[in-house]
Amino acid sequence: MRWFEHFRELVARQEPLVMVTLVAVRGHAPQEAGAKMLVTAGATYGTIGGGNLEATAIHLARQMLAERALAPQMHTIRLTENAPAEYGVQCCGGEVSVLLEPVISHKPTVAIFGLGHVGLALARVLSICPIALWLADSRAQMLAPERLEPLRQGQAEIKTFHAPILDGVVNDLPEGAHLVILTHDHAEDLFVLERALRRADLGYIGLIGSASKWARFRQKLGQQGFSEADFKRVTTPIGLPGAKSKAPEAIAIATAAQLLPHIFGTLQARPAREKVAE
Repeated sequence: MRWFEHFRELVARQEPLVMVTLVAVRGHAPQEAGAKMLVTAGATYGTIGGGNLEATAIHLARQMLAERALAPQMHTIRLTENAPAEYGVQCCGGEVSVLLEPVISHKPTVAIFGLGHVGLALARVLSICPIALWLADSRAQMLAPERLEPLRQGQAEIKTFHAPILDGVVNDLPEGAHLVILTHDHAEDLFVLERALRRADLGYIGLIGSASKWARFRQKLGQQGFSEADFKRVTTPIGLPGAKSKAPEAIAIATAAQLLPHIFGTLQARPAREKVAE
């Protein structure tokens, strides 16, 4: 099986990996530029030439996996008798540049609680993004297939959850998920928010509503033992400051713009930095 077939399988099962590419060869080396290898925590696929070169690349790749590094790295490895060679001497006489690229195979998750006018508009905007989009509502008609069909034309992986009580959906959210709370019922909003704040591993928590609504929620949550630090985790009102329109589409666009740095911000890779392997 060729490396790209393994790549497809690894991404499909969301296994973290580093793609190692021999990007430049100066002098003699065991493989030509363009050779690739995939490295996971427990296996390798393909080869960039074996020996100290390959063992060093595997070590560096697994170090990146352990550190959950997101930025690519460029390393120069010398293939001479006098070069550092922790895994055996390679005296081909050349020098190679190796690019190590972490591959993020999981999609960020955004959950929308409440698929009314604003929720549906927000789902439409976010559906064009390569994310997992969870849509939860206690009203079955809000999740009717014909109502959500336009969302399935985008890149998002759509999951729907009809639940009279939405706490189970909050509990099932993956680590790092973001959520926006805009149900039709303030009591339901409060319940979802309370469950979300009991999880320390979630990302953006947005709540639609006015200052007076938030003041009432703070009072009720305070009575349950939540602190100022918990309240600071909540973004309310939702949407970029200065977006004054109350039209569902305007609120949706402003909220999506506010969400994007949370969804993709940590995935922005810095330029590859070059190191000489020691």
